[in-house]
Amino acid sequence: MRPNKYLLILLATITVYALFEYYRPKPINWQPTYENDDKIPFGTKVLYDLMPEVMQPDVRTVRLPVYNHLTETPLPGRSNYVFICRDFDADGNDLRQLFAYVRKGNNVLVSAYYVPDSLSRVLGFKAEVKAPILSDTTLVNNFVNPNLRKPGGYNFFHDDGRNYLKLLKPQQITVLGRNARGEPVFIRVPYGKGQFLIHNLPLAFTNYYVLSPKTSDYAFKALSYLPTLPTYWDEYQKQGRFDEEQQSILRYVRTQPALNWAYYLVVVGLIVYAIFAGKRTQRVIPVVEPPQNTSLDFVKTVGRLYFQQGDHDNMTRKKMQYFLAELRERYGLNTTVLDREFTETLARKSGVSMEEAAELVRLLRNTQASISLSEYDLLTLNRAIEKFNQTI
Repeated sequence: MRPNKYLLILLATITVYALFEYYRPKPINWQPTYENDDKIPFGTKVLYDLMPEVMQPDVRTVRLPVYNHLTETPLPGRSNYVFICRDFDADGNDLRQLFAYVRKGNNVLVSAYYVPDSLSRVLGFKAEVKAPILSDTTLVNNFVNPNLRKPGGYNFFHDDGRNYLKLLKPQQITVLGRNARGEPVFIRVPYGKGQFLIHNLPLAFTNYYVLSPKTSDYAFKALSYLPTLPTYWDEYQKQGRFDEEQQSILRYVRTQPALNWAYYLVVVGLIVYAIFAGKRTQRVIPVVEPPQNTSLDFVKTVGRLYFQQGDHDNMTRKKMQYFLAELRERYGLNTTVLDREFTETLARKSGVSMEEAAELVRLLRNTQASISLSEYDLLTLNRAIEKFNQTI
């Protein structure tokens, strides 16, 4: 079977596009993902890879919701839990388990622009998030601790630095970092036997600023407030439940820009193919020959046989018998007696003249009365019958 040309065109287009996307220079992706396996500027792969060497000896990735991790995973005596994301999305069940986790003497670091009100009310602060402004300068950030402060501060110029943490219970909160206006941006809140570290600038932990000489030490100074304990690094907030080994092929395709566009191209192409080329192709209609009247051929064949054999008598009598049978069927005549009454009825029903009908009936009577019929008699009767058939 020949391949469909539309399908071949679609496959060729997809192949060319995929090769083009694969080999063309990749533009820098400035999208903040905060994912620990992203090498783009605003991923966190550099920090995640350096943490075991610089600070925490045991760092484990968590791909479960907070509630599931803290209730289903065997935990060590004490540990740290780190969240670096744009939005810290935790529901009531997550927060109840998180509070219980810290109350037992564990530590939680949350660096995010948005935190749920149910968390901030309990800890006594409010995250003030302001819309970014177009400006050539940003508010610098710095640590309060003189041993950690940097002359001139830290400038994270992809963020204007105007967000801050408004303290509702200042007496129980320790400010660890401020912006140039003196507003808190990094706080410590003791809770039970443990502590919450709340930070409002997650960009500071990304690859771009960890590798930049001017800001490379900021993330490690911030993490130094966590004790040296086994540390859980949350990726569920950013990547969901499944890691690379658990991802389906489709999930992997959707994470790769070139493959993702090729996937959409395939879907659109198949839809177009279904609309324009997927119509049901009608089968070739075979040529059906009309039914043939073989009776006439049979009669002609039998006639030629009789004629070739020279049996003119038999053929003449059969010719007469077939003709009388036709008159009976067509006009409903009684052909037993070929008299004057039969002649008048035949002329009236067939529409021929009385003279023609009488001549025809005379030949039929002579044929019946003759003992032997010749070829002349056959031809004479045949001409009379054909003339009659042409007249009616």
